[in-house]
Amino acid sequence: MMSRITLLAASAGMIALSACTDTMGTTGTTGGLSRTQQGAIAGAAAGAVLGAVRDDDSNNQGRDAARGAIVGGLAGAAVGATLDAQQRALQSQLATPGVTVVNTGSTLNVVLPEGVLFATDSAAVSGPAQVDLQAVARNLRQYPNSTVQVIGHTDSTGEAAYNLQLSQRRAQAVANILIAGGVPAQRIAAGGQGETQPVASNDTAAGRAQNRRVEIIIRPNA
Repeated sequence: MMSRITLLAASAGMIALSACTDTMGTTGTTGGLSRTQQGAIAGAAAGAVLGAVRDDDSNNQGRDAARGAIVGGLAGAAVGATLDAQQRALQSQLATPGVTVVNTGSTLNVVLPEGVLFATDSAAVSGPAQVDLQAVARNLRQYPNSTVQVIGHTDSTGEAAYNLQLSQRRAQAVANILIAGGVPAQRIAAGGQGETQPVASNDTAAGRAQNRRVEIIIRPNA
């Protein structure tokens, strides 16, 4: 039965994908598929499974899976299209070199290096970074249907407990600027990971610089 559901999910996903290609274009392509198309496929698969699991009569599970796939595919495509548009808007508004916006297909991750944000061993946000964070706040007001995580990270230099505390203070400092910029506080969760989530080796200066960062993760509401 699950193989049948999978086949129906794929078929319905392709229907949703075809419709989305016609109406939403192919902006933000990765591996030949746009974020809109990737969202359609992921949503179709999730919708198919949910439709089958929630089948009311147990006699038309395939039909319910297909319906769920179509609904999920369209919803996923809408999320993907919104992320594409929001990413373009953010990239046009951020002026400081080194700040990146990564579209994962399900989230937008704004990565701000420590060198952009803070002086060494400080949680006071620099002037240029405040301008960029105000731009992020405007973008979040323009796209209000999301939640935001602000996560601070450090390298492994020094005591782990101190690094954790510093990363938390830095994340909160960034979150405070977003809130001051008009983003409702209830949309934002701030926290620190200290040195526990490196993205590069801590054995080199360049790697440690990459690890000292704050990430703003924008997650669309379902």
